[in-house]
Amino acid sequence: MKPVRYDRDEIEKNLREGYWDKTILPDYWDRNARKWPEKVGLVDSQGSKLTWAEAKLKIDRIALALVKDLRLPRDSKLMVQLPNTVEHVLVRLACEKAGILSIPEMTTFRQTELSEIAGRTGAIGIVIQKEYRKFDHYEAAKELQGQFAHLKYIIVAGKDVPDGSVSLNKIMEYPYENEYDEIEIVARKLDPVEEVGFLITTTGTTGLPKLIEHRIAAREIWTGKSHVRNWDLGPEDCVLAIAPLAGAAGGTPAYVTAPIAGSKIALEYQFQGEETLKFIQQEKATVLALVPTQLAKLLELPLEKYDLSSLRMLKSAGGYLPPPLAKEAEEKFRCPILGTYGTQDTGSISGVPITASEEMRYTTVGRLHPGIEIKILDDDGNQVPPGGVGTLWFKGPGNSIGYYKDLEKTMSEAFDKNGFATPGDLVTALDDGYLKIMGRKKNIIIRGGQNIYPKEIEDYLLSHNKITDVAIVPMPDPQMGERACAFVTLKKGDQFSFEEMVEYLKTKKIAPFKLPERLEVVDAFPQVGESGKVDRKEMVKIVTEKLKTEGKIP
Repeated sequence: MKPVRYDRDEIEKNLREGYWDKTILPDYWDRNARKWPEKVGLVDSQGSKLTWAEAKLKIDRIALALVKDLRLPRDSKLMVQLPNTVEHVLVRLACEKAGILSIPEMTTFRQTELSEIAGRTGAIGIVIQKEYRKFDHYEAAKELQGQFAHLKYIIVAGKDVPDGSVSLNKIMEYPYENEYDEIEIVARKLDPVEEVGFLITTTGTTGLPKLIEHRIAAREIWTGKSHVRNWDLGPEDCVLAIAPLAGAAGGTPAYVTAPIAGSKIALEYQFQGEETLKFIQQEKATVLALVPTQLAKLLELPLEKYDLSSLRMLKSAGGYLPPPLAKEAEEKFRCPILGTYGTQDTGSISGVPITASEEMRYTTVGRLHPGIEIKILDDDGNQVPPGGVGTLWFKGPGNSIGYYKDLEKTMSEAFDKNGFATPGDLVTALDDGYLKIMGRKKNIIIRGGQNIYPKEIEDYLLSHNKITDVAIVPMPDPQMGERACAFVTLKKGDQFSFEEMVEYLKTKKIAPFKLPERLEVVDAFPQVGESGKVDRKEMVKIVTEKLKTEGKIP
């Protein structure tokens, strides 16, 4: 599939200057299988453990099954909604080898979000675990099949495989290599720079998922190599992802960066308190990939009971990391905590190197990755003076392509005509090449690394027959960073409870993390002067003061 935003000059420059090459991610697994065939390369906390050679064999078997058994056409779209398991990694790599566009999705997505993705992409199948965290993913997938005739295959990981679905375990155990040669899939390989290789989902302005096109490897491998340099990563390291692989917080360090360095990948199935600490100790993890919410939960545990001396850095992403939390984490884990900067929509920009000072670690998003050009503009589109604050625009090897098959949206919301993209953040550039974020323009709530867009929830609540107006605003939270609070006005004489709100929103089959966690029923919304515009900042102040009075925040 050709990219929605195609720039021949950009491609030639990045190839000429050595930022991109023609490899794909499975090539690194093949290399690692040749160099260290008996060395463990991939484990998860469910007990699965594979050497590099074993992993390569299973990747090839899945790829051959997709091509020879299921006969998926080249450029087919395959949804992958798996938790942090070895199967998640193997399936996505097999898709790259087989010329299939994988679409990794958060396990928190429900029918509403999945239906949007399946409908827009014409996905031919979905890979799931039958049940995860007490949610029946198989029933959700069957519901999707009833909506979309093109969704032919439900591929199920694990032992519990319902009739009529495809067993991933059987695929991985079947000796396809005795029937077919690997050459059968070589011709299917997607071009790493000329074609779209996979789709990434992230929540859109309406709350429904946006789909972003990524080059199969050129952009990802460049990003991974940048991190390898910043983190001084090598074959003796173990990158342990607690954050979901389907997002950048877990996926970029573990799925992309670790195999490039030859580092072992360890996957935490789900946060399990002290069991997670045992897993870190067992695998002698050197790098932890997690979101600030998970970090805060780890710090509540008795760390002193476990040998965590193997850790040499923490990698936090997916949400705001308060400096006090970062400092506490470094003191208790006795290693630095490093951040990276970028968005799924626009691409990778910068990262904090392991050699950075404490001040740089806590107050900046690091230094620009190689090949990145930036401009910082004021509201009139003029370059701000040195040390000034403005909207960041960047261009380079780390850019994503754009929104799936939507050039108009790509060029109006993310990129300009010269190929510069903006994440919408206000930044200042420091003298030593580091970037500092001063604020964000986007009206989103980031709850534990997951984006909540108020308009989606507002639209749902406005359809309730008791509600006359609604505003969803962020409220501060020590663990999640932010949670959503709903302010509502009601029809005269009506009453509306928090429980009633939650039950009503659940009928919309939206992801649980989007549910507001506080309700404020008011007679009228505060306004900005006489403009009639709702003053959301004042609402944030109101709920913040109430939380302080109630002793829920400092």
